[in-house]
Amino acid sequence: MQMYDLIQKTRRLEPLNTEEIRFLIGGYTEGSIPDYMMSAWLMAVCCQGLTVEETTELTLAMRDSGECLDLSAVDGITIDKHSTGGIGDKTTLLVAPIVAACGGYVAKMSGKGLGFTGGTIDKLESIPDFSVTMSKDAFIKQINEIGCCIISQSGNLTPADKKIYALRNLTTTVDSIPLICSSIMSKKLAMGADCILLDVKYGYGAFMKTPEEASVLANLMVDVGKEAGKNCRAVITNMNAPLGSAVGNALEVKEVIQMLRGESRNQLTELSLALSAQMLTLSGKGDVITCRQMAENALTSGKALEKFAQMVEAQGGNAHVVDNLSLLPESRVNRTISARNDGFITEIHSEEVGLACLGLGAGRTADNPNIDRGAGVVFHHFVGDYVPKGEPLFTVYGQTENICEIACNRIMKAIRLKDAPAVLTPMIYQIIE
Repeated sequence: MQMYDLIQKTRRLEPLNTEEIRFLIGGYTEGSIPDYMMSAWLMAVCCQGLTVEETTELTLAMRDSGECLDLSAVDGITIDKHSTGGIGDKTTLLVAPIVAACGGYVAKMSGKGLGFTGGTIDKLESIPDFSVTMSKDAFIKQINEIGCCIISQSGNLTPADKKIYALRNLTTTVDSIPLICSSIMSKKLAMGADCILLDVKYGYGAFMKTPEEASVLANLMVDVGKEAGKNCRAVITNMNAPLGSAVGNALEVKEVIQMLRGESRNQLTELSLALSAQMLTLSGKGDVITCRQMAENALTSGKALEKFAQMVEAQGGNAHVVDNLSLLPESRVNRTISARNDGFITEIHSEEVGLACLGLGAGRTADNPNIDRGAGVVFHHFVGDYVPKGEPLFTVYGQTENICEIACNRIMKAIRLKDAPAVLTPMIYQIIE
C-alpha cells in the first residue's frame, strides 16, 4: 500500500476503505509517512471532502492511536459535553455541577485556550490550588462520589489528532468539516463516556460563521457518534455576542459562582439550563421538560453550588472561593467605559471582544504563552438593552493603563448603539437528535 495511491484516490473522489485509513493514520503517527505526503492528503480532503463512512473510520483510527478510557467502573450512565468554542463560554462550569446535583455523572476532559476562545482548564486553574491532573482511578472515584470531574486532556489520548492538528495549522487545512469532526469526535470517543452532548457554535465568535455551516458539522458529528455506538446529540447555539457578562478566566469563574449563588441570571444561565436538561435526558433521567425543571431546582436550591464546592475541594482547590470571590486573581488595572449617547445595544461583536481580551493577556499568543488569569472584560449590559448616556457599558481588567486603553477602544468599536431595538436571535438554533 502506497501513500501516493491514497492521495490520488481522495483527489478522484474514490472512497478509502478501513484498511487504507488505518494505514494512513498509523503510518503518520509512527513517523513512516512524512509531513509532505500527509499535507497533500489533507489538502485533498479539504478540496474533495470525505464520505460519512470515511469520516467515521478516520475518527476511529485516530481514537485508537492512543489510550482509550474505560469508565465502566462508574456507578451509572456517564455523560460528556463538548463545545466547539466561543467568547465567554463557561457553560461547562455550570452544567457539570447542575447535572451532578440531579444524579448525573459528568466525566469531562477539557483543554487549554486556543487563541481568543478561552479554555475551561485555564478558567479552573484561576481557582487557587485547583488541580486539573489526576490518575484514571482518582478520576473515576471522584465521578462516583461527587458526580462530576473536570481534568485536562491526557497526553496519551489521540496522539494522531495532536500530530495532524499541528500539521493542519501549518498547511491551512483547518477549515475542513470532516477533519474538524474527526478531531473532535476522536477525543470524545477516547474519553469513554456513554453519552455525548455537542454544543456547536455559530456566529462572529465561532469557527462556523453561519447556522447552516454549524448544522452540517453537527449532523456529521452525531452520525459519527452513533456509528461508534454512542448516544449522541447536538445543540446548535448562537455565538454572535459574548456568552454571559464576563470574558476572561477568573472573571468567568466569578460569574459562574454568582449564578450558582443565585445573584445573577442572563442568557448564559438559560443556555446552561437547556444544555443540562439535554444531558440529563441523555442520561435517562426523564423527558426534556422534566429534566429542565430538575436542573432549575438544582440551581435555585443551592445544590449545584454545593456540588461545585465539592468538586473544587476534591481537586485540591480552595473551596472558600464560593463564599469569598476576592480569592480569585484580579489584574492590577481596571477601567470602566460609559455610553457616549443614549441607545439600544444592537450588537456586541464577539470576535472583536475576544481579540481585545487576547491583547489584555487573557489568552495565549505565539509571542507570549503565559496568560494573566485576572485579565478580561465584564459587560454591564447585553444586546437588546437600552442604555442611557453616561451609563457604564463595560469594565476591562489588565496589567497596565496602556493595554487597558487599547482594549477599551477595540471593544467600543465592537458595540453598536442605535435608536431602535435589535431583533433578538434565539440562543438555540437547532437540536439534532
